[in-house]
Amino acid sequence: QVQLAESGGGLVQVGDSLRLSCAASGRGFRDYTVAWFRQGPGEEREFVTAIRYNQHTYYADSVKGRFTISRDNVKNMVYLQMTSLKPEDTAVYTCAASRGVILSNLRNANGYSYWGQGTQVTVSA
Repeated sequence: QVQLAESGGGLVQVGDSLRLSCAASGRGFRDYTVAWFRQGPGEEREFVTAIRYNQHTYYADSVKGRFTISRDNVKNMVYLQMTSLKPEDTAVYTCAASRGVILSNLRNANGYSYWGQGTQVTVSA
C-alpha cells in the first residue's frame, strides 16, 4: 500500500518555473513507477511524465524539454520541475504510482494503482 501527497502548486506567470513534489509513504517505493498526470478545466486527464524504478524517464511531447521528473528513493519523493510554463499547462497535477507498469501501459492512467489528491497549477498570461 502506497499513499501519495502532492505539493508545490500555485499561481504563476507565463514563462515562470515551478516545482511539484510527490511524497510517498509505504514500503518498496523504489520499485514503483511514478507518473504525473494532469487535467485542465473541461479537459480529459492526460499523461505528463513518468519515471521508472531504473530512473528511465518518459515525457509527453507537450512538455518535453520544459519539464523534468526526478526521484529520491531515500526520501520517497518524486519531483516535477516545470519551466517555461504556458497557459495551457494550467491543470490539476496528480501523481500516481504502481509496481510492474509495463512500457506499453506507461502513459495510461489505468495502469496505476495509487493516486494522490492533486495540486492546482495555474499559469496566468
